[in-house]
Amino acid sequence: MRKLASIQRIKKLEPIEGADAIEKAYVLGWQLVVKKDEFKPGDLCIYCEIDSLMPPKPEFEFLRARGMRIKTARLRGQISQGIAFPLSYLPAGFEVEEGADCTDALGITKYDPPMPACLNGVAKGPFPGFIPKTDETRVQVLQDILDKYVGETCYVTEKLDGSSTTYFINNGEFGVCSRNLELLEDSENSLWKVAREQDIENKLRSLNGNYAFQGEMIGEGIQGNKLKLRGQHIRFFNVFDIDNAAYLDFDRFTSLMSSLELSTVPVLSTDYVLENDIEVLVKKATIRSSICTEAWAEGIVIRPVKERIELYNNHFVHSRVTFKAINPEFLLKYGE
Repeated sequence: MRKLASIQRIKKLEPIEGADAIEKAYVLGWQLVVKKDEFKPGDLCIYCEIDSLMPPKPEFEFLRARGMRIKTARLRGQISQGIAFPLSYLPAGFEVEEGADCTDALGITKYDPPMPACLNGVAKGPFPGFIPKTDETRVQVLQDILDKYVGETCYVTEKLDGSSTTYFINNGEFGVCSRNLELLEDSENSLWKVAREQDIENKLRSLNGNYAFQGEMIGEGIQGNKLKLRGQHIRFFNVFDIDNAAYLDFDRFTSLMSSLELSTVPVLSTDYVLENDIEVLVKKATIRSSICTEAWAEGIVIRPVKERIELYNNHFVHSRVTFKAINPEFLLKYGE
C-alpha cells in the first residue's frame, strides 16, 4: 500500500535562514531539504519517504554511512523528512506520471526494526486473511481526505511505539498474531503470556461471535521500552467484527473494553473537529507521552467517531478512514 518512492511535484521552495547551499522543499504534505537550484517549483521529482531502504547502487552510495536508510533529519534547524532525486535516476523506459509508484523500479524496500527476542515465536501460519492487518497511513499523503472530511468529529489517540498484536476467536478457534504471523502457543512468547495473564481467550469467547482485538504490546524488551514500563502490557485500539467485516465504532469499542477490563491506548480527545491543515496536525502530534511524560509520544492516530469507509482510496486498510501524524521530535530523538 505505501508508496515508499513515487513521482511527485515540488509544490514550492523556501530559503532556509543561514543556509546558502540548501533550501526547503514542499512535496505532498512533507517538508524536506534539497540542494539549492536542483529543483524549481512545479518540477517533478522522485520522492522517497522516510523508512525507505535504498539499494546499494552508486547513485545512493552517499547514504552508506546511514545504513542506506532514509530517516528524519534536522539540517540548519529545518526538519527534513524524505529525500528528492531527479527523474534521471529512473530506469530507462519508466513511464513518468505524477503519483506513479517507482519503489520496485528503483529496488527500494521498507526498513523494519528487528523483532525483539521476547516477541519471537514459532509460526503457525501467515496472518489470517479474515482480519485486516494493523496499519495507519501518514497524514502527509492524505490531503484529499482532509479536504473531504474537514469538520468531521474525530477521536484522537496516542500512537504507542510497541509491537502490533492481534488476538482473535473465529469459529471456536483462538489465535494470537504478531504483525505478520499467527503464532503457536509458547510460554516464553510475550504475546501469549499477556493473553493468558489477561484471560483474553475467555473474554473473546464471552462475546458469542467471531471477533479480533488489536493493540500494541509495550514494555520491557520492546522497542527500547521508551515509556520506562515494568513488565509487558497490551493497549488495545481496535475491535474487528469478523462476521460483519467491520470495525466497532468508538463508543462500542471503548464500552466493550471497559466491560472486559481491558486497557485501551490513551484517548486524548473524543470531540476533535478535523482541521484541513497538515502542518497543524503534525504540531498536534508533537507532544510528550501521556504514559511517561519524560518521553516523546510517537504521535497520534485520528479516526472519525463514527466509522467511515473510502472504498476507492488505496491508502487505507479495509477502506477504513484512519490515519496517523508522527511526532518529528520522536523521530529525531530515537533515530527514526
